[in-house]
Amino acid sequence: MEITTINAEVLAKMFMAGAKNLEAQKEWINELNVFPVPDGDTGTNMSMTIMSAAKEVASLEHPDMASLAKAVSSGSLRGARGNSGVILSQLLRGFTKIIAEYDTISVQILTDALQKATETAYKAVMKPKEGTILTVARGISEKALILNEETDDLIYFCGELIKEGDRVLLRTPDMLPVLKQAGVVDSGGQGLMQVLKGAYDSLCGKEIDITIEGVKEAGETSAEEKRTSYIDAQANQEITFVYCTQFLIMLKKPFTEKQEDEFKSYLETLGDSIVVVSDDEIVKVHVHTNDPGKAMQKALSYGGLTTIIIENMVLERDEKVSAMKEKEMQSVSTAKEEIKEAVESAEETAEEKEMGFISVSIGEGINEIFEGLGADYIIEGGQTMNPSTEDMLLAIEKVNARNVFILPNNKNIILAANQAAAMTEGKKVIVIPTKTIPQGITALINFIPDNTPEDNAARMEEEIGMVKTGQITYAVRDTVIEEKEIKQGDYMGIGDQGIVSVGKNLEETVLTMISELVDKDSAILTIYYGEEIAEDDAKVIANKAEQSYPEVEVELHYGGQPIYYYVVSVEA
Repeated sequence: MEITTINAEVLAKMFMAGAKNLEAQKEWINELNVFPVPDGDTGTNMSMTIMSAAKEVASLEHPDMASLAKAVSSGSLRGARGNSGVILSQLLRGFTKIIAEYDTISVQILTDALQKATETAYKAVMKPKEGTILTVARGISEKALILNEETDDLIYFCGELIKEGDRVLLRTPDMLPVLKQAGVVDSGGQGLMQVLKGAYDSLCGKEIDITIEGVKEAGETSAEEKRTSYIDAQANQEITFVYCTQFLIMLKKPFTEKQEDEFKSYLETLGDSIVVVSDDEIVKVHVHTNDPGKAMQKALSYGGLTTIIIENMVLERDEKVSAMKEKEMQSVSTAKEEIKEAVESAEETAEEKEMGFISVSIGEGINEIFEGLGADYIIEGGQTMNPSTEDMLLAIEKVNARNVFILPNNKNIILAANQAAAMTEGKKVIVIPTKTIPQGITALINFIPDNTPEDNAARMEEEIGMVKTGQITYAVRDTVIEEKEIKQGDYMGIGDQGIVSVGKNLEETVLTMISELVDKDSAILTIYYGEEIAEDDAKVIANKAEQSYPEVEVELHYGGQPIYYYVVSVEA
């Protein structure tokens, strides 16, 4: 069989087949993700990116090449998640810039489109790294230039490109030592190959189900999908810039090349792993930084911001247990409904009060603690399933108070809370930037009903700065973090600034973490034990802590939190 041209209808089917193939293989691709730290999100990020575009393509009844190109480019850019997703969207954006000008595609046009795809993707990444999806894309585009001189047959042409892509992919471990150490190829490159192989199967006439019923649009992510990682730093390095920051700029006027260069240069002073890509109406921004606010402040000079995501990469890499998340999500769904019904019932008779509280929480015992301290509404969530702005808005609506305080209790939730506050009318919403559960508890303890909302906010913010937090979980795979060699199944103590203890014995790891948190000024040590910990085991740790630090008051509480065996706070 020989094919010399393809039209928009055929290309649309090829794209959908490629998207479906990537979606089917995403978990396998997740397992390959070991660069620079094993976080297992590449397959999910790439799948969400391309399926966002696939939804737009599926909505086209009779696509021509221009409308198809627009759907693919716009859909993938708006739905891009993580570095791998952004690069995939840029490959598609460059590709569609060329094909949009034609009614049918030939080998020559496809060759030109592949060159533009690679060029666009490399330009989007400030410091391209070889041994990644970029290398695979470049290898394919270079092979296309050679084949273009040899054949007009798209079947043969594309088949040979697939072979070349696989060949380059197999060489990626030679370019990145961390891949060779783990015995895997680059996950992003593998994701790209799955897209191309699905598209090639469609071109060859293979029957493929390309329906995408139930695909979510970008921004309509489930709780387990919200925690995506955006990592493109040096292999085996410490994470210098903690916050993976991503947002869209809705342009007030066209974004010039000079502005783009200036903006990239500015971001480079704030962090690394910078990606800035622009369309006619929007700019996609990704940066690893310790100050997300400065990046967004600069971006506001070009237009409004939307689809803002800020993730703490140090915590993210240690909290990826999908089976536990699924179980957690199911229980949370039930809990939310019960809370909602209770609040609605109470609201019928309650009078509006001056100040109310919303708190994000992570376990049955901690829920009870917050409620006992006066929280009016509990939103279950946390590192493994960050609540959305919509969740916050619902809670604000249900709290019958003129001034509503939100305690996010997680660094990754503060921004959603601030966004909800900005969107609220009729009530004053005050976000106390609590980054951990212990900080949230401290904030509520220091609330004084007779003080003004402003005085309370100032007091609470001052007091939460005096709290140190540690959390114990376990590693889901082998890695090296901050010069600490960690094996799958090892226990890890995570402090406010990173990993503070690692070990194979849970009790020893907890006590080591506590020793790193307690100092001569410490007065109170509080231990919250999780749903998998027996009370007697927790008492043993509390007793040993009392013996080691006789001048410190030790308190023990049942937290009931999942994933974290222990959450510990130390206060002066």
